[in-house]
Amino acid sequence: MSMPRLAAAFSLALAFAAALPAAAQGDYPSRTVTMIVPFPPGGVADITARPVAEAMGRFLKQPVVVENKAGAGGGVGMQYVARAKPDGYTVLLALSSISIIPAADRILGRDPMYQLGQLVPIARFTADPTVLAVRADSPWKGAKDMLEAARKAPGAIPYGSSGNYGTMHVPMEMLAAAGGAKMLHVPFTGAGPAVVALLGGSVDAISTGPSTVMGHVQGGKVRVLASWGEARHPALPDVPTLKELGYDATFSQWTGLFVPAGTPEPVISRLREAAKAAANDPAFLAALARVQTPPQYLDQPQFRAFWDADAKKLEGVVQRIGKVE
Repeated sequence: MSMPRLAAAFSLALAFAAALPAAAQGDYPSRTVTMIVPFPPGGVADITARPVAEAMGRFLKQPVVVENKAGAGGGVGMQYVARAKPDGYTVLLALSSISIIPAADRILGRDPMYQLGQLVPIARFTADPTVLAVRADSPWKGAKDMLEAARKAPGAIPYGSSGNYGTMHVPMEMLAAAGGAKMLHVPFTGAGPAVVALLGGSVDAISTGPSTVMGHVQGGKVRVLASWGEARHPALPDVPTLKELGYDATFSQWTGLFVPAGTPEPVISRLREAAKAAANDPAFLAALARVQTPPQYLDQPQFRAFWDADAKKLEGVVQRIGKVE
């Protein structure tokens, strides 16, 4: 190659390097990061995402802005991130329903909104068992009372959820099956609207993360009858687990950070650092303490193993539930 051509090629290479995304040059992030929450404000994902985003923003020295993108039990927002540009500027704060939606789509005979392989786990922040909540004026004093009433009047007791096959629907169907009962499922667009429906009397019960209802419990508006945990929740020591009551129903609602597959490893490493910093941030820990949710942080390798096992379990539950119209 002649010297002029060599010089031209070298100049072109320099220009190409200058045009590479900022993340590829090692200065990620150089602008605002958007954290998608696939549910409306007020639910577990949103309650966790906002202090996480603030703490991550302080670490990354760029704003991390929460955007609620609800619909299809979380599927709309999860699909959005799965299809987003894998540059680290669009991340997802998801619940365990991330594993349920593709399995449910297959049960319903439709193309999945996204595949699990389209998303890469970064870190887990919380993992709370869901709780069975009713209004304080409910006639039921325990889970057995509610199930007995449901057996006497199949399909007459309405319960709210964040959508078909979501993390509020699946545990209730697990309980109904374990208790030999049938209840009326009323799906909403997220946990927040479902809680509003419970308080307003549109539904009689919900299964949700403790953080979503703890303020209402403390305010005397909601009573918790039982939890889906393996052990009693530290914030609710007088509330029995369903397992204690003789029902084979355990379920954990966790929150985790994800990015689109194909995101560069340097960006993933930076996000892991930011997530770890957020998980130990005093403001984040204080936010969890206010809703009495203990942190359950897992870094990427441990979260990956946990997610794989949990996804397999939840797919089995969805298959047992079967097709829901």
